[in-house]
Amino acid sequence: MGRRCLPRHAFRAAAVSAPCEIWHARGDANVDAARNWWAPPHYPLRMPRQPSFYTLCALAMALIAPGPRSAAQDSAAAPYPRPPGAYEVEVERNIMVPMRDGTQLATDIYRPKDVAGRLPTILIRLPYNKSAYRFGAIDPAQFFASHGYAVVVQDVRGKFASEGEFRVYQGEMTDWTDMFEWAAGQPWSTGQIGTYGCSYLGEGQLIAAQQRNAHHIAAIPQAAGGNLGRVGRLREFWGSVEGGAFSLSLNFNWMPVFASVDKGARPAPKVDLASFLRTLPLIDMADRAGSPSWDWRNFLERPPNDPWWDAQGYLTEADSTGVAALQVTSWFDFAEEALIAANIFRTNAINDRARTGQYVIISPTTHCISERASRETVVGDLPVGDARLHYWDIYLAWFDRWLRGNVHAIDSLAHFQYYTIGRDRWQSSDTWPVKGMHETSFYLQSNGHAATATGDGRISLTPPTRDHPDSFTYDPADPVPSRGSAVCCTGNPKDQPGSFDNADIEQRPDVLVYTSDPLADGMELTGSMRAEVYLSSDVLDTDVTVKLLDVFPDGRAMNMQDGITRARWRDGFDTPHMMERGKVYEVPVTLRATSWYLRPQHRLRVEISSSNFPRFDRNLNTGGHNYDETTWRTAHNVIHHAPGSLSRVILPVVR
Repeated sequence: MGRRCLPRHAFRAAAVSAPCEIWHARGDANVDAARNWWAPPHYPLRMPRQPSFYTLCALAMALIAPGPRSAAQDSAAAPYPRPPGAYEVEVERNIMVPMRDGTQLATDIYRPKDVAGRLPTILIRLPYNKSAYRFGAIDPAQFFASHGYAVVVQDVRGKFASEGEFRVYQGEMTDWTDMFEWAAGQPWSTGQIGTYGCSYLGEGQLIAAQQRNAHHIAAIPQAAGGNLGRVGRLREFWGSVEGGAFSLSLNFNWMPVFASVDKGARPAPKVDLASFLRTLPLIDMADRAGSPSWDWRNFLERPPNDPWWDAQGYLTEADSTGVAALQVTSWFDFAEEALIAANIFRTNAINDRARTGQYVIISPTTHCISERASRETVVGDLPVGDARLHYWDIYLAWFDRWLRGNVHAIDSLAHFQYYTIGRDRWQSSDTWPVKGMHETSFYLQSNGHAATATGDGRISLTPPTRDHPDSFTYDPADPVPSRGSAVCCTGNPKDQPGSFDNADIEQRPDVLVYTSDPLADGMELTGSMRAEVYLSSDVLDTDVTVKLLDVFPDGRAMNMQDGITRARWRDGFDTPHMMERGKVYEVPVTLRATSWYLRPQHRLRVEISSSNFPRFDRNLNTGGHNYDETTWRTAHNVIHHAPGSLSRVILPVVR
């Protein structure tokens, strides 16, 4: 198996004689000027370390150049170019479209110039300013319009030029439906509508799909996993929660800016993140930073079992859709959630289009930049090789198939395309889980001294027969620092996505470390991963964090995936259960999914602790709300390995 790329076929819109001037839009010098803040990157591409908030949220992130290169080298190593369109593009701006409650939403329409008749239509809705968000809205709109589509781009309710009040997801269910009906009724639209966009723009598409509007035919939701609601043990709720813990750095970086009381985007708080994120209580943190946010308080105060979440449009196992969806994501983002969403769309399909039209592409990169991978992609500090794919050809083929009715447009597209880190190549499958995958238990054991990488913690396929528990002290005043993984949008130089060396963290006495023997033949892991950790403690509540790593022969411990569970939610998210002192409890931890090949002589490693800060808020160990508290308790936690309480990780080994 290998890369499955679509060539450009004759199924594109009929060629015309118009000159190929793709990015030429009419009549708005301010928009043209707004584009100039982004500059083409140098290569190889290093996944960005989010040097500024606006750069981050605009998703045209600052890239780190490795040094001077020739133009030929840059061209050869760059992402595959977008196929040029045949049409010039004209834009109508700031059309105010009324919603059912009378609120008017500001809308731009991109269309191919001098093309008569009705056009298949693509809808993009965003909270980031339709007139300035080049990377996620303006450029894609220009691109699709240059290929013969009408593209509608809209500021969501309460943001920038639109009327109303903004709250995360507020009004999205009805606003999407109203926009489908409005666009389908325009004289330039065929009524066949697709949707496109990444992150918030992708999550909105999952909300739209749940409405089952007859005009919504196809979607390309990218990095949209934050829309997952009540699904198994997952509760994403906009990406704000994981395992019952609050995603502190993500929420603080986004909500005070884009979910502030301002209509536009408030400047990022002028605080020293390293020290400010340690302040308590959490509940008034946005206020103290000078950026009040209703969503910040609301998300903190509502536990995962609050029925309020169910009315906001989060995808659940019971939702049904009629939309063909191409989920595009990355391993250092919401990949597990994209796979789950695709399965829900397929399983609960109301028509053959949704039943057979679920596809997933998973790159090795970070949030919303799969298309910008280069021939020498680096994710965090890990080189992963040539991770390019002909995304824009695929996107055109996708909409040609579903909006123009070309039934053969995606014949060569596998249902699942995924990049395997370590093998550093694309693979494909028409089933998930992939063929040859076997869930395999790797047992954690020691002689009772697993703390630090110099301890005696080890991983074995054979379960231990005696319990030698490992203990550590978790002090909320000195939490384990976050390092890499599938984190998004923090704006914090010390809390970045990707894979990094964790060897220094493994010298902390509050980090238990379990390591396998060197692998003789290598091992591929492709699929979902989880841990079962048996915990006892002397506090009512604490957290369990688990990190999976690939240990290189030179000693680097590169993180693969990780997870967290707040112990009170160990039995599910319906009712919290506090712990009794000294009693042993099973705490399940979701480790999301990956495709990773550990090469021969590499070792598999698992870290266990009780904090991952500032990615997640600290559990103050009191059994209280955490968000409104300013004092804490130190926890003395014990991890068990006895028969009947076998701590283990369950991994998807491909043979």
